[in-house]
Amino acid sequence: MQQNKQPGYGPVVFRDRSAGYAFLTRSTASSEETIEWDDGETYPVVDVEISSESHPFYTGKARVVDAEGQVAKFEKRYGEQDKG
Repeated sequence: MQQNKQPGYGPVVFRDRSAGYAFLTRSTASSEETIEWDDGETYPVVDVEISSESHPFYTGKARVVDAEGQVAKFEKRYGEQDKG
């Protein structure tokens, strides 16, 4: 069995800059950049583009598609065609 094939697993801070939100968890992700956390310790920080704080589904700002309106528009455009 080969040794040292598993990636390191340790505490990492994931930061969503667009929402101003960060959380500390354990991960195999790593980074050269570090941040000082609330507990006074320094941890590697990984910037993410989207998190639960900025995702439209979780924030309740998801766009609702008006399916009924789309069907009506389709029927108006193409109408009932006679199949005779």
